[in-house]
Amino acid sequence: MPKLSILINNKRHQWMEQLRFRLARPDALLHLALLGLITGLISGGVIVLFRLLVEKTQDYLLPGNGAENYEALSPLYHFLFPFIASLLLAFIYFRYAKGIRVLGVARVMERVAYHQGHLTLRGFFMQFIGAGVAIIGGHSVGREGPHAYLGAAASSLFGQAFKLPNNSIRTLVASGAAAGIAASFNTPLAGVIFALEVIMMEYALNSFIPIILAAVVATALSNSVLGGEPAFTVPVLHATSLTELPVILLLGVVVGTFAALLNHSLMLITTKTQGIEIWWRIIIAGVVVGIIGIVEPGVLGIGYDTVNASLLGEFTLGAILSLVFLKLFATTISVGLGIPGGVIGPAFFIGGTLGGAIGLMAMWFYGDSISHVGFFVLLGMGAMMGASLQAPLAALTAIMELTYNPGIIMPGMLVIVVAQLTASEVFNKRSLFVTMLRSNGLDFSIDPVLQVLRSIGVMSVIDRKFKRYPSIISHQQAEEILESGNEWLILENEEGDIDSAMPLSELAKILQREDSESAVSADNKKINLLEIPAKRLNLTPISSQANLMEAHEAFLRKAELLYVVFQVKNITHDPRIYGIITPQILEEAYIPKSVKHMQRVNDNK
Repeated sequence: MPKLSILINNKRHQWMEQLRFRLARPDALLHLALLGLITGLISGGVIVLFRLLVEKTQDYLLPGNGAENYEALSPLYHFLFPFIASLLLAFIYFRYAKGIRVLGVARVMERVAYHQGHLTLRGFFMQFIGAGVAIIGGHSVGREGPHAYLGAAASSLFGQAFKLPNNSIRTLVASGAAAGIAASFNTPLAGVIFALEVIMMEYALNSFIPIILAAVVATALSNSVLGGEPAFTVPVLHATSLTELPVILLLGVVVGTFAALLNHSLMLITTKTQGIEIWWRIIIAGVVVGIIGIVEPGVLGIGYDTVNASLLGEFTLGAILSLVFLKLFATTISVGLGIPGGVIGPAFFIGGTLGGAIGLMAMWFYGDSISHVGFFVLLGMGAMMGASLQAPLAALTAIMELTYNPGIIMPGMLVIVVAQLTASEVFNKRSLFVTMLRSNGLDFSIDPVLQVLRSIGVMSVIDRKFKRYPSIISHQQAEEILESGNEWLILENEEGDIDSAMPLSELAKILQREDSESAVSADNKKINLLEIPAKRLNLTPISSQANLMEAHEAFLRKAELLYVVFQVKNITHDPRIYGIITPQILEEAYIPKSVKHMQRVNDNK
């Protein structure tokens, strides 16, 4: 039995090693597809658990039917719900945050860009518990951002547990985020586009397939447990005539302006309160949102019940304008002061109520010939999502999936483009996620070359033509090394530790030099490869999980040659070396094949 156990264990290690080698390649589509299925199941399960916890608790605490019936509470509870939630959140951050200040989609983007998609277990629990408390407490935050983070974090932790290459962990993180968005709205395609447009910021086949599978599996799991009911009750909507185009254009400009206002307000609140400890900021948010809740309880919580009422045209113009401004203020306070929730839900609320207001005003001029108010509510929702998150395609896909109506495509495209151009070009505002990162002292930028480097694991490009030898060898050993067909010689010092690397061409030069006898010990005819004049390169270890961007960063830190081991942090005295990486290998990995072909053609000329 012990021998059988050892055999099984060895086979398992061999299989995992082969899997890691394969996943390090940018074209490991079949393996990534399988991981996408697993990721969808894991992420979907986490989202279902989170929604059950939040919605069942809301059903228990709130009167009447529905998970967001804060309006039925007394004025005292309108204040106490967000205030008590803030006290709980302040304690959680004071006791357990350990420096974590930003969560949600913004955190996922930052970890993908600068930390190879590695998210932490601490962050997972902070988001799960923190967002649950915030939403139950009625803070003006959404569930979609937490869903995306939880799906991404669960997928990242899965990849880290099995020591998968970092380039594949990035894809798993995007798959988990797509699963979170898909399971939240019952909109799998919007989840896919959101992950590609916001998280990965690239469209590639090896990313597309696993992300699609993750979104499908998560949506199916969510539907099987929570039902397939859409997030919003959308009546049959369509534009009645082209005469409504001026109204749609106006809506795009207005929504884009409010998206810029939300962006600017969040940046102002966050930067001006950076000197205040996070737990005090959270308590202040609870007090302010509680007071707003007394004035207008409709802004408490995510507000999907209010959005549904807007879609059905149940508000007057005065009531809907009050909801717009108070929701914007409550969201700015909640998110800007650090409440761990999302901004997509509030963006839908603000955009939808703005659309409702424009639709009601348009009725004064068009009369009964104008489309239903819900038509403009839906357009406003898509425009606000596209303009505030700088994700136009995801926003358009979301409103398409919410209505299942192709007639919404043309006006949706127009209003989203106008809103985004207004926010980005007229007011010079970027995505809310980027604003949140920069307001908290973090940076975010995209470099096309680094995008390519992140998608390739070091194991897929390593040079395996090397041989390890002690630094002192005989002439016969030197001749055997030259005939071995290797290109590099990794030298060990007298203690057996890895010292440096030497190209075999240097060894050939040594043997050919007429004066090489001066470097040879007279008694045993040995050559000390660490003492003779030759080109030797310092070696720097890099993990087999690393991608080429990490290798690039190592070379920027003046590394001369990289040797790949399983894990750098657990490196042993005599580590197994998988291969080496030179700057030339790195350069050739991201130069397109067409460019290489043109270079060869020019060289031949």
